[in-house]
Amino acid sequence: MHSPDEIDALLPQTQCTRCGYGGCRPYAQAILAGGAEINQCPPGGAATIAALAQLLGRAPLPLNPANGAEGPLLVAQIDEDACIGCAKCLPPCPVDAIIGAHKHMHTVVLELCTGCELCVAPCPVDCIAMVSRASLPQAPPAPSPRENREHFTAHGERLAALSSERAMLLAERKHAAPAAAPGR
Repeated sequence: MHSPDEIDALLPQTQCTRCGYGGCRPYAQAILAGGAEINQCPPGGAATIAALAQLLGRAPLPLNPANGAEGPLLVAQIDEDACIGCAKCLPPCPVDAIIGAHKHMHTVVLELCTGCELCVAPCPVDCIAMVSRASLPQAPPAPSPRENREHFTAHGERLAALSSERAMLLAERKHAAPAAAPGR
């Protein structure tokens, strides 16, 4: 019997959600449970499908076109002159590859970008374009699946810590509010 870890290890860890799941790990779990086919990962393409087929003893399938098409490695590029600093691209980035602050220009850290495209749709001024990593002369190599997984895990931990901090602050404010109320 195979484990989700074995399947997850074969996925590219772009966390792009094009497979129909919230990331590579949920997709791996769905494959193992029989709820998803092995051909739903456009970033992994034919090589990933072949590896999954071999691991699971299944016949390779062509990439499901409903999930997208296999293509070159992409990275996000922000037109810094058009960026309005709305910060809507920051939360969807699964690996914190975009840096910026509200009302300030944003930029993409190419060393971290998985090419997931999740930052494109939220941009209200369409200043984010996906370009081939190979077309950028100074672009570093794409991060490895291991690095992508580490950055995704760190992103999740950062969000969990922020949520916990907000919950504690809210609890403190609620606890302090009744004490302040009688003096009104």
